[in-house]
Amino acid sequence: MSGFVLHPSALTDLDEIWNFIAADNLTAADRVLEELFEVMSSLASFPRMGHSRQELTSRPLLFHPVHSLVLVYAPDEIPLQIIAVLDGRRSPRLLAALLRERD
Repeated sequence: MSGFVLHPSALTDLDEIWNFIAADNLTAADRVLEELFEVMSSLASFPRMGHSRQELTSRPLLFHPVHSLVLVYAPDEIPLQIIAVLDGRRSPRLLAALLRERD
């Protein structure tokens, strides 16, 4: 068991991220996903590594950056639930809207 599960929308996020990067470089796309999964495993072991973003959600979620991406997860869930993998460069208003859709 991996210690974390992916929300169906987070799985879609990962597919979209891989496809976007793979359009230019397959090796880089694989490397980014590998790094994301390594970080998810670390978060499962140390779920408080992230930080809260109360301006984005009132839910008890934490955020952890990986390059320009942000992992959004529920630290109190067992196994840890990855809610979203989002582009951290997006506007806070858009990030908040995307998270509301994933309730």
